[in-house]
Amino acid sequence: MSDDSDLQSRRKPKSRRSRKTRTRGQRVRRGLLVTLLALVVIGGGTAYWLYSQLDGNIKSVDIDKALGEDRPEKLPTTGQNLLVLGSDSRAGAENKELGGGGDVSGARSDTALVVHIPEGRQEAVAVSIPRDTLVTRPECTKADGSKTPPAERVMFNSVYAQVGPACVVKTVEKMSGVRIDHYMEINFAGFKDLVDAIGGVTVDVEEPIHDKASGLDLTAGTHKLDGTESLAYVRTRHGIGDGSDLGRIGLQQQFLMALLTEIKSQDLLGSPTTTYKIANSATKSLTTDEGLASLTSLTEFARSMNGVDPSTMETIMLPVAYDKADPNRVVAAQPQADDLWKALREDATIPESAKKSPATGG
Repeated sequence: MSDDSDLQSRRKPKSRRSRKTRTRGQRVRRGLLVTLLALVVIGGGTAYWLYSQLDGNIKSVDIDKALGEDRPEKLPTTGQNLLVLGSDSRAGAENKELGGGGDVSGARSDTALVVHIPEGRQEAVAVSIPRDTLVTRPECTKADGSKTPPAERVMFNSVYAQVGPACVVKTVEKMSGVRIDHYMEINFAGFKDLVDAIGGVTVDVEEPIHDKASGLDLTAGTHKLDGTESLAYVRTRHGIGDGSDLGRIGLQQQFLMALLTEIKSQDLLGSPTTTYKIANSATKSLTTDEGLASLTSLTEFARSMNGVDPSTMETIMLPVAYDKADPNRVVAAQPQADDLWKALREDATIPESAKKSPATGG
């Protein structure tokens, strides 16, 4: 009798723990968890029974395998660096209305941001690399295993189109000496649905934009853009500034920060339908390195970035100067560019002098 009582007493705590675990599991299945950050971090989760579908949307690239051991050292702190690419394919009928022509095959990298997250993860800085920057491309390995020889004075955005994302990471690491910890690629054509899912993105237009190529026609002032208008906004270049890529970078930085701010302000737990649309659109347009290629990994990373306010994130353009041999291209300006990369390598404060670009008059 005593033995039976002891057995029952030992079982009771286990029973209570089981009931507690089941209750917590039910709450998780009923609850919604989505954390989305675009350019810097995009991740998310939704009801447990939808996890596999959303998880399967995410595409991945094995950067570590492609690059091997010949890479810069990791940061001496817990800070991290991400390379965020905005890729753009204009093939397909859906792009004809946006000046894409519908007959352009392949994809290209229209936006490149090195996002530096210092130790503590309470702030971040995004460094834009102009697509027209002339760089030295190192030897790279394509997805099929073939080698691409190094080349000098190639346009930065051609690296993605000709060799692929792993070579873009390698090129950035070689030109900067900065170790890239994670890679994220956002398909601009795909994020059109994301913008519509969150109900549009509000931007402040300083000067009227009239760009026949992108189809964008905006007066000066505040505008709430839908998905189609947003896609034209990040593509436009002829209706602003001197018509070069440098003007477009400013618009893309402004738009991406506005998008992140809008996502962070959404009541994601208040509308399951909206939450699922956002998560589905985001994951469909996302490619990451292997280390982030799951909802669990993305969510954990996004949680660690919760202290970063997108509206206060500093955005800097890589200091560039117009190339003397080809004024339609730019090159990294020295010593500003070296000073900028040095600050990122050391997880140090970026000097004000390293934020000035001769090509834009500072």
